[in-house]
Amino acid sequence: MTRLWNEPADFADEMIEGFVAANARSVRRVPGGVVRSTVVPAGQVAVVVGGGSGHYPAFGGLVGQGLAHGAAMGNLFASPSTQQVYAIAKSVDRGAGVFLSYGNYAGDVLNFDAAQDRLRAEGIPTQTVAVTDDIASAPVAEAHKRRGIAGDLTVFRTAAAAAEAGYDLDGVTRVAALANERTRSFGVAFTGCTLPGAAAPLFTVPAGRMAVGLGIHGEPGIDETDIPTADGLAELLVQRLLTEIPDGVEVEGARVVPILNGLGALKYEEMFVVYRRIAELLEAAGLVLVDPHVGEYCTSFDMAGTSLTLFWLNDELERLWDTPVDAPAYRRGSVTPTAHADIAEVSAEADEEIAPGDEESQAVAQAVRRALQVLVDTIDEHVDELGRIDAIAGDGDHGIGMQRGSHAALAAGIHAADAGAGAQTTLARAADAWADKAGGTSGALWGVILHAVAARLGDAGRPDAAAIAAGVDAGVRGVQSYGKAEVGDKTMVDALVPFTTTLTGAVDGDATLVAAWTTAADAATRAAAASADLLPKMGRARTHGEHAVGTPDPGAISFALIVTALGELLADASN
Repeated sequence: MTRLWNEPADFADEMIEGFVAANARSVRRVPGGVVRSTVVPAGQVAVVVGGGSGHYPAFGGLVGQGLAHGAAMGNLFASPSTQQVYAIAKSVDRGAGVFLSYGNYAGDVLNFDAAQDRLRAEGIPTQTVAVTDDIASAPVAEAHKRRGIAGDLTVFRTAAAAAEAGYDLDGVTRVAALANERTRSFGVAFTGCTLPGAAAPLFTVPAGRMAVGLGIHGEPGIDETDIPTADGLAELLVQRLLTEIPDGVEVEGARVVPILNGLGALKYEEMFVVYRRIAELLEAAGLVLVDPHVGEYCTSFDMAGTSLTLFWLNDELERLWDTPVDAPAYRRGSVTPTAHADIAEVSAEADEEIAPGDEESQAVAQAVRRALQVLVDTIDEHVDELGRIDAIAGDGDHGIGMQRGSHAALAAGIHAADAGAGAQTTLARAADAWADKAGGTSGALWGVILHAVAARLGDAGRPDAAAIAAGVDAGVRGVQSYGKAEVGDKTMVDALVPFTTTLTGAVDGDATLVAAWTTAADAATRAAAASADLLPKMGRARTHGEHAVGTPDPGAISFALIVTALGELLADASN
């Protein structure tokens, strides 16, 4: 269990503050995460990595000379927001473009891709390689769907070494993609992990048993077996990885970097016993072992488990691998220290002045404020249940993420409304705050929904039912375009589409907004409940479909709860 925290919601921020205080020689904090505290030459490609907190030394511990230039650090097990990634990239850009890399998870893909689009729109060349090393998470034919685990290290280090060597952005991207193609990982766990303040771990493993093929966010394994001996575990890990050799590699005489990664609670001494046999097996297979790693490189809070990564080298990759590195949690070779730098900070907050709305729109803004309060109250009431549902086949943080996002949205909405903003500005500020503070998939998608509705509210006059229905419909289409999910994939979309279809149909049939919304909320509630029968096809639950059958999608449930509560608010207001 996790034992030390103040307020669980503040854990990630306070952890980053302490990390920076302890490592000022290497890193400094900027909005969104951390960047190098040392001078970076002009004209060097900037390497930005990132993901959720809870995986130390990933991601902030890998920022420093010879490694990443900056890390976008999301909340616990939640991807950083688009604004966080953008802010870090702007802070470290030295005129040669930005290279982004992260583990291949839905929230990270959404937010890093959106940041990439924003950077490119501003004329900053940006490229991305998502890490896909976990062979348990998808078959070879769908390798692009695999998630990233401890193989992050090989891709990040290769990209950063190429940047240090003077490669241009295309060159950095090329060798990072090659490193990803030549990295394979497989892991096991003996216990789940527990987030700060949580009463129970995200998943459990029966005594004497071992989860096989688990995920680093607490996703359950794809199989379960009795705990073997140390030698037996070594044989399992090596056997699984040697069944999948990268294209073009001849095993006999191949040079590989073996990385035995501890997931948080497994002792180094235990891992050394396991690695002893791993080394024997790899050498017996004809491999040449280069720079073996045994330690913690990508953890999962207090999870007791380990993963083995094999990084299959060629001459170029091995040359880059020899680049000296000096980061807070990872050092190799000897770097020449450089001076500390003054790095321009990019604020993650919207600081433009608030233009006042007209009298009618200011009145609607107060209604928006009341709606945001109802939304917060609804999530607070159901936060534990949403987390429980999400933990069954996901990572258990949906309730916490929704809580962070909704509270941030309410605070931003209150500030805007009290400053005299119209309805559009009030809800748009709330949308930005939600997306930024929640992070993850749900944060990004709720930002899309609220922005679309805000655009139809306007800052002048009073919107009619048709405008509100059109805003909801635009939000749903935005979610589908952004997240790529369809009805039947077991996502929030399974509740969104019935809601907007029913709402639009009722409004077009001259129903009042209250009647139309109430009918649509009922359709969303029934659709959300029906999602229990579906196999997940998107997101973290995709690799563990059988675990999710019988449990509804948490995103669909939270949406249905929210629109139901908002319907009750509308009914009370009309009365």
